[in-house]
Amino acid sequence: MTALLSVENLHVEFATYGGIVKAVRGVSFDVEAGQTLAIVGESGSGKSVTMQAVMGLIPMPPGRITQGSAKLRGQDFLGRLEMDGRTICGDEIGMIFQDPMSSLNPTMRIGDQIAETLKVHRDYSPKEAWKRAIELLELVKIPEAPKRAAQYPFEFSGGMLQRVMIAMAVACKPAVLIADEPTTALDVTIQAQILDLLQDIQKETGMAIILITHDLAVVARMADKVAVMYAGQIVEAATVNELFYESAHPYTLGLKQAMPSAESDENHVLEPIPGSPPDLFSPPQGCAYCARCPWHMQVCQTDDPASFRLSDTHTSRCWLQHPRQPREVEGLHRAESQGVSKPVSDTADQEVSP
Repeated sequence: MTALLSVENLHVEFATYGGIVKAVRGVSFDVEAGQTLAIVGESGSGKSVTMQAVMGLIPMPPGRITQGSAKLRGQDFLGRLEMDGRTICGDEIGMIFQDPMSSLNPTMRIGDQIAETLKVHRDYSPKEAWKRAIELLELVKIPEAPKRAAQYPFEFSGGMLQRVMIAMAVACKPAVLIADEPTTALDVTIQAQILDLLQDIQKETGMAIILITHDLAVVARMADKVAVMYAGQIVEAATVNELFYESAHPYTLGLKQAMPSAESDENHVLEPIPGSPPDLFSPPQGCAYCARCPWHMQVCQTDDPASFRLSDTHTSRCWLQHPRQPREVEGLHRAESQGVSKPVSDTADQEVSP
């Protein structure tokens, strides 16, 4: 089956006074209609920049897409964003931004902001756009929608503003919805309502969702597939069950160990990941996670690992998954017994030196 949205080998750089920041380094993923892909990782890992590049929102300069492609229904659109990006972004691909208060115009009524999207992409008349804006507010379960449409952003709570952002993002019935930290700064009850709303809209429309988050609890609830990002790269990609029960990268294991669980008691000690991410002004020669990894080897310092395939749906960018690596690591999934640990690319076909 052809993926609805497919991104291949995406590289994004930023020119700064301190040098070139290599923010995204060879990211590839795909998502099908009706599917939810979660992209997880700590702040600065490249999650949001990746999606902004796909949406054509990278400021150029200082940003620059140096390599890669993005295909919607098999058609590459990354190189056409400057010419007809408005047709693709906001129409075929919608996006919910992190902070609704800073994303909405404080001087415009809520209804007018939603209506503007419809007038740009669907050529609605002002009257038709206003009517549809009220319907969209009702869709996202905002009470007294006609009254609320005439109000301004400061008159809404954080949860209600996030619902407004969802209404704007789905106004044109996009094929793909990108949700960048949609539950940040919301309390747990409101978070659950927002996630339920996204799932309800997905079931009604069949759209694909790409969920950017650092919250593994949200991933467990929402995702079908997961891509774990670190230092501008995807270090592990798997189904949600494989990620939680068969983790194959030390960074993924570290994220899980730093997360409280329902079974944890007051004596349970969370284990933070020591150290800091690498400087992307000058990415390390070998594995980007090497300096923080408790199981790093000599080869990790000198050679960047390829992605090793553990199953049809599971890959890990780690030398511990090399077929000639005998070391067993507690807590990490290994695939030798299944005979499927093979490098995705030929660059990994070299002797591993523990």
